[in-house]
Amino acid sequence: MNLITMRKLWLLFAQSTTVALGVLFILVLFKPDLLRWQAQQPLVIQQAQSPAGAGPAAGESFAPAATRVIPTVVNVFTQQKVRSPTHPALQDPIFRYFFGDRLDGRPREVSNLGSGVIVSPGGYILTNQHVVEAADEIQVALADGRTLPARVVGADPETDLAVLKIDAGNLPAITFARDDTLHVGDWVLAVGNPFGVGQTVTAGIVSALGRTHLGINTFENFIQTDAAINPGNSGGALVDAAGHLVGVNSAIYSRTGGSQGIGFAIPVSIARQVMEEIIQSGSVTRGWVGIEVQDLTPELAESFNLKQTEGALIAGVLKGGPADAGGVRPGDILLAVNGSKVSDSASLLNLIAALKPGAQAKLTVERKQQSLDLSIRVGRRPLQRAMEPVPEGELN
Repeated sequence: MNLITMRKLWLLFAQSTTVALGVLFILVLFKPDLLRWQAQQPLVIQQAQSPAGAGPAAGESFAPAATRVIPTVVNVFTQQKVRSPTHPALQDPIFRYFFGDRLDGRPREVSNLGSGVIVSPGGYILTNQHVVEAADEIQVALADGRTLPARVVGADPETDLAVLKIDAGNLPAITFARDDTLHVGDWVLAVGNPFGVGQTVTAGIVSALGRTHLGINTFENFIQTDAAINPGNSGGALVDAAGHLVGVNSAIYSRTGGSQGIGFAIPVSIARQVMEEIIQSGSVTRGWVGIEVQDLTPELAESFNLKQTEGALIAGVLKGGPADAGGVRPGDILLAVNGSKVSDSASLLNLIAALKPGAQAKLTVERKQQSLDLSIRVGRRPLQRAMEPVPEGELN
C-alpha cells in the first residue's frame, strides 16, 4: 500500500469520525432519549390474590395496612416557568416603587405539589395528569428520604392520569387490589401529602361507586369516599383495609378548598389499563365514531314515542366520519354497541372508547320505531386537551 492510498484512507476515516461526532452532538443536544441504550425494565405489578378485608376488628387498628402503603407513596414536586404580561403601569416609576416589577414580563417560577404511587420496583410512578401538567422540572421525594428527578413517560388528560419514571431500582411497590373487591361501606385509607405537611394517612368508607356526570374528566367512573382528601393528595393512593390499591385520589367537591367529606378517586381498573397502555406506547388509544349524543330524558322519550329512557339520543353526526359512512343519522336512538346495552351517554362514551380503531363495530339503533343494526369502521379518537375544573368542584 503506497503513501497516497494510506493518506486517502486516513482522510476518509477522519471525515467519517467527524460526521459521527457531529451526529452524536446533535442527538445529545436535541434528542437525549434516543441515547438510552440500556434495556427498558419490564413493568412488574403486584396483584392481590385474595379479596379485600372488611376492616379491622374491634380494638385493632389500620397500622399494618398503613405501614405497608406509606413506603410506596411519594411526594411529587414540580417547577414551571411562566411569563407575566407586561403591564403599562410599570412605565410609572411611582407604581414600580410601591408594587415592584412583578408584572414586567420576566419569567417566574411556579411550584406545585402532589403525590404519586410506586407501581413497579423498576421506578414507574402513577399520578394525576394535572399534578405534572406543563411542568419544566419534576422531583420525586421517596419515603426513605431520597429526592430524585423524574420524567413523564406519558399522560392521559381524559382520565387525568400520568406515568412518571425515576432511575432507581428495588423500590417498594404497591399491591393492586382485584377489580371486583370494593363495595359501598368498605373501609378505605387515603395516603398522600396534603398541603405539603408530609406523608399523611386518613380513613373513611366508600360512599359510592361509579360516580359520573361530574364534569371533572371525560371518562368518569369515580369512587366517592369521605376519607379526608386535600390539596396535595392528588395522585396519592386510596387503599383498602388490607393495604391494596383500589384507586388514585384525584379530586374533591369543596366550597372552601379543603375536605368536606366528598372526595373522588379513579378506580384501579381504569388506572391500571391507562398506565399499562402509556408504558407500552406512550399514550392511550381509544375508539371514535364521530357522533354527538345526549341523555334521553322522559320528555325526549315521549316525543320519540319510546316506552323507556334507556339508550342515547344521537344529536349530531360528523359529516364524513365513521358513523356517517355507516348510515347513522341524527335523531337515531343508540341502544347497543356490539351487543352491549347503552344505558346513557356516559356508558356509550366508554363503550365507544373501548373499541379498537380500524375494527368493525355493530351499532344497534332505533329509527322510527324500527330496530336497525349498522356496521361501521371504528376510527381513532383525537387527542383531547385537559378539562377545566367544574365551577363548584375543585381539583387538588
